[in-house]
Amino acid sequence: MRTIILDTNIIIECLRFKIDLFTELRKLCDFNFEIAILDKTLDELKGKPFENLALSLKDKFRVIKTNSSLSVDDILLAHEEDIVATVDSELKEKLKSKGIQVITIKQKNRFMWA
Repeated sequence: MRTIILDTNIIIECLRFKIDLFTELRKLCDFNFEIAILDKTLDELKGKPFENLALSLKDKFRVIKTNSSLSVDDILLAHEEDIVATVDSELKEKLKSKGIQVITIKQKNRFMWA
């Protein structure tokens, strides 16, 4: 089973554009997967648009505990065996350069491989 880790910005964009991330991931991925989120991502969601709705979704994801002073991006870059879902273009390039698979949003309505 593969793990797909959601970055802060993809959660916000899914809520903003009313994208059902569960349905989109099932359409895109023809393998078994679990959806996870970093505990630091939950912290980043505080004060952002759709904060309450985003935080209410956390019960549907596995929360990955991090005991690190690294940034969320640096922690994601260390998850080389996982897939990262993000719309952050700088992070996408860093992930791809390390050989980490990336999922992103296409045309504000569906997911695609980056």
